[in-house]
This record gives sequence, C-alpha cells and structure tokens, in this order.
Amino acid sequence: MELLREDDEIFNGFGQASLSLSYPGVIKAFHYHAQQDDIWYFPSGQAQVVLHDLRPDSPTYKQTDVYYMGELSPYLLFIPRGVAHGYRVLGHLPATIVYFTNKAYDPADPDEFRLAYNDPDIGFNWQTRFR
Repeated sequence: MELLREDDEIFNGFGQASLSLSYPGVIKAFHYHAQQDDIWYFPSGQAQVVLHDLRPDSPTYKQTDVYYMGELSPYLLFIPRGVAHGYRVLGHLPATIVYFTNKAYDPADPDEFRLAYNDPDIGFNWQTRFR
C-alpha cells in the first residue's frame, strides 16, 4: 500500500517518520508545533483525533475538529504548525500511529509545546457519548 508521495498536495518536505503504539482508553493530548507540520496515519486500531486551531490569523482560529481514524477509516491527516492535536484510542485493541514530520526532532531545541488534555481554553470533552 502506498501511503505518501513527494507529489502529494499535503507533503511539504521530509524530516522524520515515527511509529507509536497506544492502548485502549489512552489519551495523548494536546501538543502543537511552531515550525513543524505533521501527517498522521493509523494503520491499526481506531482513534478519535482532535485538532484545535491556535493560529490567530487563521479563518478557523479557536475551532475544534474531530476525526475518526484507523483501520476502518484509513486516510492521512495533515496537521499544520500552530494547530494543537491529540488522540484517544477507541475500542478494545491498541492503535498504531505512523506520523511523518517535515522537520527532524531536535532534543536540544524541541519544537513541541504542551497543553493539558482538559485545557479549559479548548474545552474538549473526551468522554464517549452513547446515542
């Protein structure tokens, strides 16, 4: 399966590719970057992905968007710099995320800023709502 090509509209340079495994119910949120863009893909498991726009000049400033990603909905999600992002693993199986960045991680100067998963300015409710 082909995931990403250099001529894809969302691709703006290669810095690093990483993989992480998280277990059901785990919430990894929120963080954002000042210089780095991410592209996320979940090849296994299911995840609820939340984006919150922190860019004052953006037409979607302070907007929160939710995506459901994983093996049942396989697609790439572009996350621009300045957009806080995080995810929660859904279901009973672990989820694997593969993410591509346009900048390599530099431990001496990390471009990573953290916000709490329950940050009141974002105000996102991570609880499952049954209908």
